[in-house]
Amino acid sequence: MLENYVKKILASRVYDLAIETPLQRAHGISSRLGHEVWLKREDMQPAFSFKVRGAYNKMAQLSDDERARDVVAASAGNHAQGVALAADRLGIGAHIVMGRNTPSIKIDAVRNLGGHVVLHGDTYADAAQHAAELSESRGYVPVHPYDDVDVIAGQGTVGMEIMNQQPDLDAIFVPVGGGGLIAGIAAYVKYLRPGTQVIGVEAEGSECLAAALKAGRRVRLPFDSLNLFADGVSVAQVGREPFKIARTCVDEVVVVSIDEICAAIKDVFDDTRLIAEPAGAVAVAGLKKYAENDAQDGARRYVAIVSGANVNFDRLRHISERAELGEHREVILGVTIDEEPGSFRRFCRTLGRRSVTEFNYRFAAADEAHVYVGLEVPPGEDRQTAADILARAGYRVTDMTDNEAAKLHVRHMVGGRTFGSKPELVYRFEFPERPGALLRFLNGLGSRWNITMFHYRNHGAAWGRVMVGFEAEDADRAGLSTYLNRIGYRYWEETGNPAVDLFLR
Repeated sequence: MLENYVKKILASRVYDLAIETPLQRAHGISSRLGHEVWLKREDMQPAFSFKVRGAYNKMAQLSDDERARDVVAASAGNHAQGVALAADRLGIGAHIVMGRNTPSIKIDAVRNLGGHVVLHGDTYADAAQHAAELSESRGYVPVHPYDDVDVIAGQGTVGMEIMNQQPDLDAIFVPVGGGGLIAGIAAYVKYLRPGTQVIGVEAEGSECLAAALKAGRRVRLPFDSLNLFADGVSVAQVGREPFKIARTCVDEVVVVSIDEICAAIKDVFDDTRLIAEPAGAVAVAGLKKYAENDAQDGARRYVAIVSGANVNFDRLRHISERAELGEHREVILGVTIDEEPGSFRRFCRTLGRRSVTEFNYRFAAADEAHVYVGLEVPPGEDRQTAADILARAGYRVTDMTDNEAAKLHVRHMVGGRTFGSKPELVYRFEFPERPGALLRFLNGLGSRWNITMFHYRNHGAAWGRVMVGFEAEDADRAGLSTYLNRIGYRYWEETGNPAVDLFLR
């Protein structure tokens, strides 16, 4: 099998459109980790992503009859742009099915490249099903983003270039969504240099390859569990053809958090001045996590694929907020202090010369107050140290560093409280983001339940995030859950969340 893939990779026609991207040494990351680290700059491709390789290779091999029938693809991002660009170069009509919640920057990019955009559904599964229906009813030739031999071979040219540029490597870190990129790279690298490790990196909540390797078969992750932050690798099930290769050629899979991805975006920027998209920095986040836990002595030689740079400008605010947390250089604490003259000063004195990254406070009650504080963690210090210092000084401390509700919502709401004896149940929602979506969300909630609290913030992504409080007793929970299930949005109950209790009650 590998020999056949290597032949296909060597015969790929990607360079009619794609370029051979450089392997750039990451001086800052290398210095910090104590290893030699290179970045494979696939962000420099036309359309700023590796996806153009597989799309062009697939379409360049279509017969004249197939070209005349047009192509169809389902994608909300980089594959869509790759197909549109390849179609424009080859003179083929391209129909791209995208979710209605796709950010306008991506829709405009596909249209500017000559693709015909069809908006349908809210998820990749919705778009893929509609693309299949268009292929069946109108005869369009499907161009799958990852589950296709020619697409995989096109992506495999990334591995071929790496072996030509730096053959003596210990490991290559590859972002994994549907598996097309890692399958192509692994097939080539393992055939040529079996001793070089090929390590997949997945976003926490979208680890479909890790789940498949553990189960020994392809498994489908529930949509409710998918991590939608790194949307370029947010896939529920690894492709059938990629898994055939991955199950024997991928050495390991590393799973990284949202905060670790944000930290990797900052690291890439510091070394290159490139702003990678979240999926584009996933491999760097995995490399860092792997290197920090690697017990082997001596410097190692690592490559991470920077797979794309199609990031919405509006998302940078959210990314920058989370980067220091992902680097373990910041801790978020909820601290209870006495509500009396001088207590605020005493609290700051306890912090000493620590750098404060965020500070939120408002009077809460006659005898005590709660402070939402972000603190910089000095190099080499455990994040628990700051909490321990405050605890020894007599303060009640809650570590909220890993608390999604605290970081997404509560930090922007400190000071807003419920007064009196109204009962309240609190939920966090995600819904498809598009013009008018917030109003549709509110219409979906209806008027049966009185809303006691509401926070929404646009993150420039395909999914909006809201936290809502409802006037409801514990006994109403089952009825409210039934009601919310009918709305159809993903949600999590946050009623008992310590950040909510400290700052919003």
